[in-house]
Amino acid sequence: MFAYVYITFIQETLLDNEALYKQKEYKSLEEALKSIWKVYKLDLSKQNLKELPKEIGKLKHLQRLSLEGNKLTALSKEIGELKNLEYLSLGSNKLTTLSKEIGNLKNLKHLFLDDNPLTSLPKEIGELKNLEYLSLRSNELTTLCKEVGNLKNLKYLFLYNNPLTSLPKEIGELKNLEYLSLPMHSELFTQDFPVSKQALTSLPKEIGELKKIKTFSVTSNQLTTIPKEIGKLEALQELDLAYNLLTFLPKEIEELESLERLSLNHNKLTSLPEEIGKLKNLEYLFLHKNQLASLPKEIGKLKNLEYLFLYKNQLASLPKEIGELKKLKELYLFDNKLTALPKEIGKLKKLKELSLSRNQLTTLPKEIGELKNLQSLYLSENPISEQEKQNIKRLLPNCKIKF
Repeated sequence: MFAYVYITFIQETLLDNEALYKQKEYKSLEEALKSIWKVYKLDLSKQNLKELPKEIGKLKHLQRLSLEGNKLTALSKEIGELKNLEYLSLGSNKLTTLSKEIGNLKNLKHLFLDDNPLTSLPKEIGELKNLEYLSLRSNELTTLCKEVGNLKNLKYLFLYNNPLTSLPKEIGELKNLEYLSLPMHSELFTQDFPVSKQALTSLPKEIGELKKIKTFSVTSNQLTTIPKEIGKLEALQELDLAYNLLTFLPKEIEELESLERLSLNHNKLTSLPEEIGKLKNLEYLFLHKNQLASLPKEIGKLKNLEYLFLYKNQLASLPKEIGELKKLKELYLFDNKLTALPKEIGKLKKLKELSLSRNQLTTLPKEIGELKNLQSLYLSENPISEQEKQNIKRLLPNCKIKF
């Protein structure tokens, strides 16, 4: 009876991070088995293992286990006996599936499964109630099991480079999720638009239930629309929708008041909703390589914007409200159809870099001389006369100009 109580006690006693850091990290299972009650950390990475030794189940104190860079095709059921395990790394193996015993690891907080040929996850994955970090980069997943929604403490979910075609609606149940990464691999796409048939074409409306999410990346898929529920992500600071097939944005974008970085480059946008002006905290706006013919005057309401990328669009003019971007430091407008700049450009007192190459400019307004902090001005491949070039140089004597 005493032995049973003792074993139960040691299985439930976990070292805190500071104490765990001080423990020896074993590099050999043979050595670890000589001191099974003293082993808290075991690193068996890159040891050419083809199967997980059954003896590993004896290490009842084990809290960290690294097995990456081996040749494992499956996990033995003994993995489920490691009740104290908090960190498990299985990246860069040959796993095609996970044993259901993975669900026994109730204390697991970090699970790394990157670079495996996993095609699915067992439903028992949903039993990992304490899991905070799940990385599934570079697998063969086409969808996620609905039980993923049971991971109530999950904060980070990485799904980079998987041929996902859909997400379960249960994704919305991850109430503590702060970071969600869903991009396909860039090598699967052309320079401008995705060509893979295996990519996300839509997002479930339940995505709007992720109230704590701060970073959401769904770049390099085949999204043609974004659900209006995107506006409910009140904590969102970074949204990456680049390399998709978007032709418009929902007006609910205005509700993302915490947004600081918005990436919409490499889409098919022809216009922006006026509601974009409500993004008061936006600092970075990436709109290059779209089909924008104009900008709404509300662009001038982005009072905290510092970096604006608009190159390779169809812009023939800029609204005078561009001059209201008082904090703007860098403005990229090359490869458009601009024939003139508004005189209000001179109000951008903090501007350091202005790129206007490959447009149809013949002159610049004299107000350009008011940009005292401008360090670099690019004007190559514009039909500017020699006389006008000399005039621009006089207006900006301390600026590096490339004609």
